[in-house]
Amino acid sequence: MNRIDRLFGILTLLQSKKYVTGEKIAEKFHISIRSVYRDIKALNEQGIPVSFEPYRGYFVVNGYFLPPVSFSTEEANALLLMESIVSGFADKSIHRHYSAALTKVKAVLRSSQKDSIERLASNIKFQASPCFIQHHEYLSTIQQAIGQQQVVEIEYSNAKKEISKRKAEPIGLVFYAFSWHLIGWCHLKRDYRDFKVSRILRIRCIPEDFTRKNHVSMNDYMKQLPVDY
Repeated sequence: MNRIDRLFGILTLLQSKKYVTGEKIAEKFHISIRSVYRDIKALNEQGIPVSFEPYRGYFVVNGYFLPPVSFSTEEANALLLMESIVSGFADKSIHRHYSAALTKVKAVLRSSQKDSIERLASNIKFQASPCFIQHHEYLSTIQQAIGQQQVVEIEYSNAKKEISKRKAEPIGLVFYAFSWHLIGWCHLKRDYRDFKVSRILRIRCIPEDFTRKNHVSMNDYMKQLPVDY
């Protein structure tokens, strides 16, 4: 992370809470306390009024930023609840992006809402079954490929532990039978294939256009799945 991105990240973090200690900032961005002091000074030099209160931490002076979007307490609570659901059903890449997005949401809440949501956060627990735990970090890449219609190159291990390399045109992502599945047109098999995401060893988007212009819709494909919806 370059310094400009880090400064913006520190500012967003400061806006998401009433107070943030220097130690928390250092831990969040993997920097030293001395670097925290320098970054806070840099924010102040740019005209951003970051202040400090002993025994509590740093804060952005109230009223400096006008919230671009307002959230009701109920809306913020709903997003907070979904964070625990995401932790149980998504992988590490989605965890990171959702956490970053939720931090931005918290940044525009009123002080009273921040107090409420912090109390709520410590009292919501989600115990997921081990069969749901996603140890990979591929869902974000797969989402990008589907949204931008990018061909993906994957290294895949089938149920017999046989490893192959495939190119696929991803048309959708579906959760069934306790697992995420990538549905795509396989260049090797010249047909649609169901790739269980937990069996993907590597994946990357490559700069190749789709060879097929009119893929089957996910709604139609799901009618073929071995699950009674």
